[in-house]
Amino acid sequence: MANFTKQAIRTSFMKLLNEKPLSKISVRDIVEDCGINRNSFYYHYQDIPALISEIITGLFDRLIAAYPDVTSLVDCFNAAVDYTLKNKRAILHIYNSVSRDIFETYLMKYSEYAVTEYLSAAFSDGTVSEEDREIIIRFVKCSLFGISLDWLSSGLPEEAVGNIRRMLTVSHGMSEDIIRRCAENEKKR
Repeated sequence: MANFTKQAIRTSFMKLLNEKPLSKISVRDIVEDCGINRNSFYYHYQDIPALISEIITGLFDRLIAAYPDVTSLVDCFNAAVDYTLKNKRAILHIYNSVSRDIFETYLMKYSEYAVTEYLSAAFSDGTVSEEDREIIIRFVKCSLFGISLDWLSSGLPEEAVGNIRRMLTVSHGMSEDIIRRCAENEKKR
C-alpha cells in the first residue's frame, strides 16, 4: 500500500509539474489530484523538495541501470535526452525553481558516473597515476555537466540536441588522447 501511495504522489506531482511551475504547486494540489489526505503525503515525504529529490534520484538511478556499461557518452546523452524531452516542462519547472540545486547535484553525479564508466576501460592498464585519473575524470565530467546546463538554461530546444550530439561525437577520442599524453609523461619521469 505504501509503495502504491508513494507512486500516486509522484505521478500526480509530475502531472502537475508538466502543467504549471513548481512555485504554483502545493501539497494540497498534489493530494487532491491523487485522492489522498495531507497526512498521507507527510507520512511519505517531509515536504515537496524531498519529493523532488526522490523523483530526481529515481530518474538518474533508472538511467544508470539502463546503461551499466557505458561505451559512449553519446549513448548516455541520448538516454537522458529521451526522458528530458518527454518531460520538458516538468524539468524546466524544476530547473527554474528554488530546487535547482537538487537537480544540479544529481546531474553532476550522473555526469560523473557516465564519465567514470566510459573511461574505466581506458584506465585499466594502470599507465596513468591516480591523480591524473581524477583530473581527467573531473575535466570530462565538468564538460558534460556544462553542456547539459547550457542546454537547460537555453530552454531545452530540440534543435540543439543535434549540435550537442555532434559536439560529443567530434570530441570522441579526446579523453583517450589526454590519457595517452599522461601515460607518456609518466614514462618520462
